[in-house]
Amino acid sequence: MPAFELISNHLCPYTQRAAIQLAEKGLPFQRVYIDLANKPAWFSALSPLGKVPVLRVGDDAIFETAVICEYIEDVAPLAPLHPAAALSRAHHRGWIELASATIADVYGFYMAPDAQAFERKCLDLSARITWLERHLGEGPYFAGEQFHLVDAAFAPIFRLFDTFDAIGDFGIFKSTQRVNDYRAALARRDSVRQAVVPDYADRFRQYLIERGSHLSRHMQATA
Repeated sequence: MPAFELISNHLCPYTQRAAIQLAEKGLPFQRVYIDLANKPAWFSALSPLGKVPVLRVGDDAIFETAVICEYIEDVAPLAPLHPAAALSRAHHRGWIELASATIADVYGFYMAPDAQAFERKCLDLSARITWLERHLGEGPYFAGEQFHLVDAAFAPIFRLFDTFDAIGDFGIFKSTQRVNDYRAALARRDSVRQAVVPDYADRFRQYLIERGSHLSRHMQATA
């Protein structure tokens, strides 16, 4: 089994997905943190898109979250995090893409420049979460008792909202009890809790304050 080095900044939700997956499979890995505003030359040589995560495998490197996660599945097939049935795997991969799109919506939410744009983003996120609510099963996880890669994709989204919930009630989870239960189940899982640095919440809050967005001004006004 190759030695893994997972390269990220301290906040990237996409990197958390790979970290959760590696932990669930019991694969040892090293975390390396960089400043994306001041990328080291060695990182730029590895990542043609200049984004994290990057997974370094010996002298080689893999970029793009979905590709990294599929590679990890390929090299550790004895602890699969995809369903066995091809159609179920396809469904899960689709939902993983929806999770990625939701992260983009979250970015739009906290970067909205004014109240009107912020309200639109709240509605977009509420629609995403309501869609998830309608398709969740009995739980505790996305497809029942077993934890899958799709769960690793949604867990970082809910972690973002742990910080947002401490700022205010934006009504995004007000009518989604199944999602709320799902969120709580994921938060209790060791791999999810250990996917970030201990001071993640403080770092993320400071990052939000510095954005100059509608949410930033709200945070400063209510501090």
